[in-house]
Amino acid sequence: MLYVGGKWVAEGEAAVHPEDRGYNFGDGIYEVVRIYKGKMFQWDAHIARLFRSAREIRMNLPWSAAELGTLARQLIDKNGITEDDDATLYLQISRGAAPRVHDIPDSIEPVIMGFARKKERPLAEMKKGQTAQLIEDIRWLRCDIKTLNLLGAVLVKQYAKDAGAQDCILHRNGIVTECSSSNVFAVKNGALYTHPADHLILHGITRQVVIDLARENGIPVYEEAFTTDFLKQADELFLTSTTAEIMPIIAVDGQPVGEGSIGPVALKLQDLFEQHINASVLV
Repeated sequence: MLYVGGKWVAEGEAAVHPEDRGYNFGDGIYEVVRIYKGKMFQWDAHIARLFRSAREIRMNLPWSAAELGTLARQLIDKNGITEDDDATLYLQISRGAAPRVHDIPDSIEPVIMGFARKKERPLAEMKKGQTAQLIEDIRWLRCDIKTLNLLGAVLVKQYAKDAGAQDCILHRNGIVTECSSSNVFAVKNGALYTHPADHLILHGITRQVVIDLARENGIPVYEEAFTTDFLKQADELFLTSTTAEIMPIIAVDGQPVGEGSIGPVALKLQDLFEQHINASVLV
């Protein structure tokens, strides 16, 4: 079951207004929330980011955080997700439908859509790792806003696939930013390095959890820009996201990272993350 513009509809029955600004302009925002054992993970952080994204694109949301939380729980229940299930929940808000003009209409009602689906965790892949390709970051300059404008991400992911890699690592003039839909970390001499959470990357929820877990467990973290040359000399690389969790990168541009296998820091963080999930879903 999907929730679309105030109505519950079956999948396949949802309709988009031809002048919906999300459809015409990508004028909207979204969040993807991980569900572990039937419970939402880091919901408060996700909903805070959703409201921040709305403010940054000058969209006034007519719902409170509590109302969106109620909707999220209804989506979980109506889609048969139980305490035995892992899943994802998707919320999307477009600015709404109005005659097609580029400026923002004075009076317009946002349209919300949401669904929840069972989704297994990528545990086997996390133990195997992925390959990546270095690609120029062609996206816009407000990557900190989680908007519906994802064509740049789509293209760079396809460029990586065309090159025989599973994902891309993006850079702007040699400065590493993030991946197509995830944040990236380099490990050097036991310390983590990741681009600062400014306008050039998304302020990842899993990224922040990993930073907090690392610092709480004595792993140094440096939120500072680094170059592609530094990346190529890293002992380990891994990406983080809601759905990929902590995914090691074992090769870049066809060359092995470190020993070409998952390193000890990534393994340690995966274990800490697992402990954190278990503690969180039991609350």
